[in-house]
Amino acid sequence: MRYALTGATGFVGGELARQLVDAGHEVTALVRTPARAIQLDALGVDLVEGDLDDSAALDRLLAGADGLFHVAGWYKLGERDPSPGQRVNVEGTRNVLAAAQRAGTPRIVYTSTLAVNSDTGGRILDETYQHHGGHISAYDRTKAEAHVVAKEFAAGGLPVVIVMPGAIYGPGDTSQTGELIRQVVAGKRPAAPAGGGRLTWAHVTDIAQGHILAMERGVPGESYMLAGEPATLEKLLNQMAAIAGTKGPVLVPAGFLRATERIMTPVSRVVPLPPMYQPESLRAALADYLGTRAKAERDLGWDPRPLSEGLAQTVAALRENT
Repeated sequence: MRYALTGATGFVGGELARQLVDAGHEVTALVRTPARAIQLDALGVDLVEGDLDDSAALDRLLAGADGLFHVAGWYKLGERDPSPGQRVNVEGTRNVLAAAQRAGTPRIVYTSTLAVNSDTGGRILDETYQHHGGHISAYDRTKAEAHVVAKEFAAGGLPVVIVMPGAIYGPGDTSQTGELIRQVVAGKRPAAPAGGGRLTWAHVTDIAQGHILAMERGVPGESYMLAGEPATLEKLLNQMAAIAGTKGPVLVPAGFLRATERIMTPVSRVVPLPPMYQPESLRAALADYLGTRAKAERDLGWDPRPLSEGLAQTVAALRENT
């Protein structure tokens, strides 16, 4: 098969590209700067230079494609300017799906997120749930808007399957969580919320495999939660430290974070603050993002590895690369 891919230089997209190539598929990826995509080039991925607002590049990407994985997205917390989230997550998704419609692409997998439901307040939700109300962050809000865009295209007949990953970990993660994990494995003691919110954690290899299963077995118009094992960030980092034989993070009480969030909300309107002290970052640290993988297990055959196994593999990979 020949698959088109956006977001191939990212954490999930890069792993997805590797799995597709290893399985013998041809992969064509949209990249802004081909010179910075040397790992994809080394895999044998064909590169199309362009961005999500470049209609001509999207048309070249999708010419003759048997399927499209739209993985590209903007993921940041605490940014003073959230406009890139609107441009990439919402308008970018609309542009990519419109290009797929023009090309008559027969199968599409769109990467959404459990965060479209915002703070679930301890509830474990399924794909039938629809969130109404505000969102904790610009990321949550723009991905929720993009999810609606994908559903609208699906309702109009475009064969879109939606996957909704929870929290993702593993080697190669450049996010704030990935940096915390690297510090813990290296024996440092970063700050992390005590208790905090629970997320569903899955290894990046399993998340990429879930995308492929959705392409092969997913029903157009349906959504599938790729939700791993529920755990707080505190539990994740302490478990990682136990495996690595290092000390865990320095824990910051949840009450202190809530008080800081109340103080920083008016301050952030007039004073530039680092992303970690922005109110939405503090709120997100205490939020639950929970969902069930029952549908993905039943309909796709998705079976993510246990958290303890994935964390041990991550520690080994990080130490091998240092």
